[in-house]
Amino acid sequence: MNQDKFYILVYPVIPVNFCRKLRNSDEQSKPLERGESVKVLRLWQMIFLGKGTFVRQFIHALISIALRLFFRRIEAVNVEKAPQDGAIIFVLNHPNGLVDPALVFVSLPRRVSFLAKSTLYDNPIAGFLLRTFEILPIYRRIDALGDIAKNRSTFENCHELLGRGRCIAIFPEGISHDATKLQPIKTGAARIALGALAVGEDLRKNGLKIMAVGLYYTSKTAFRSEALIRYGELLDVEPVELDEAGEPPRDAVLRLTSRIETALKNVTLNLETAGELETVVKAEALFSSVYENLLFKQTLTQTFQRLQNLAEKYKLLGQNEPEKMRRLSEKVTRYENNLQTSGVTTESLSVLQHPTAYVFRYLILRIVILILLAPFSIVGAIVHSPAYLFSNLLGLMVTKHGDDAAGSTSKILAACIFMPLTWLIVAGTIFYFFSWQFALASIPLTILCGYVALRSFETLIDMRIWLKAAWLLIRQRALFLRLLIQRESLQREIAEMIEK
Repeated sequence: MNQDKFYILVYPVIPVNFCRKLRNSDEQSKPLERGESVKVLRLWQMIFLGKGTFVRQFIHALISIALRLFFRRIEAVNVEKAPQDGAIIFVLNHPNGLVDPALVFVSLPRRVSFLAKSTLYDNPIAGFLLRTFEILPIYRRIDALGDIAKNRSTFENCHELLGRGRCIAIFPEGISHDATKLQPIKTGAARIALGALAVGEDLRKNGLKIMAVGLYYTSKTAFRSEALIRYGELLDVEPVELDEAGEPPRDAVLRLTSRIETALKNVTLNLETAGELETVVKAEALFSSVYENLLFKQTLTQTFQRLQNLAEKYKLLGQNEPEKMRRLSEKVTRYENNLQTSGVTTESLSVLQHPTAYVFRYLILRIVILILLAPFSIVGAIVHSPAYLFSNLLGLMVTKHGDDAAGSTSKILAACIFMPLTWLIVAGTIFYFFSWQFALASIPLTILCGYVALRSFETLIDMRIWLKAAWLLIRQRALFLRLLIQRESLQREIAEMIEK
């Protein structure tokens, strides 16, 4: 009996039992809990966290809206472990330009003063915003005319803020980048911490802590991708005596810098090459039931933990058993190619592991909602499409700001200009042909239509994933089941690798 006939004969009894077995396999493969708390940031929560003057809170609200529209999901892990008062230095990785500090602004209930490259102050508007948020300039050697001697004044301002029990945030890599791992850590954070303790009597009495914060994006530049903010280990800083030049001893600085680097690696994903990252991402998609579907998706934190775990195991496997690593990578790639040839994805196969009645209820309900909201969706899509296209185009054109990555920053800033401009153009057109009352009412209605169009588009994507899988199961049952069995085999092999 050939393999295809075997699949067809057993088809009536396979789907329920086989899918239940796959679900159990997925549940067993979830990462161990680390006592972490996961919080999905809602728009009202992000706005509520704004502190300071009215201008600062207003800008904070605009940043929150822009981020919430750009990212379909923002998760914060262990944010409640960040001290609510007292001096603290947050150290972060820096993969995504101005988006990185913006995410910390909207997730913490504290006023945070960032250190940012001095060249940002060259723009008058940017300079105003930076001063509003009490952002301090840092002078880098890589910047044109960067006078690093001016950093002494910045360090003194940091000492003063920390002495008052405030918090500052630093990107110790010193540059925003597209690399797949942390860049070499600079010593600035350690020097500021040790210097502040040495000159502040109250600070020595009350203590100073450093907290590592890791930032992870499913895609840095794709609209409606996802972002994860991981608040990690709290480090206590022990005071030291300054030398004759007023600087902390070099060995103390290097020891603290090493601790900062270790803490940052624990909350970030680090792989040597883009190829390794691609392999690990594919393996994670096969190994779990996490996929790009809003209804069934687990937390981004669970995805990140699996990626981090797989990255560590793949590195060890590559060092100890390179031939086994090569064979496993080839199997994963071959399976991905089979999926592409069949016209489906790993996500499509995962959808039908859920109860059929539940999936059908979801499908029917969403179809009804989409039909009812179709007029608003069509209007919203047509009106906002020019702004969306221009923002994407600008993001593709402006990928760098000096030596720093700035793709998504350009997109978000462009959207903050083009979207309100769209609303004003619509209102102006209606005012010209009708009256100011209709023009005023058109602004919230235009915004609502745009939001409905956005959510409708995402729902259509989710439904497309299910429909493609269902169509494959109906037309090519043997192929569908063969792909499921191959997936289970790869899952088992990857699971064994993790267990070892």
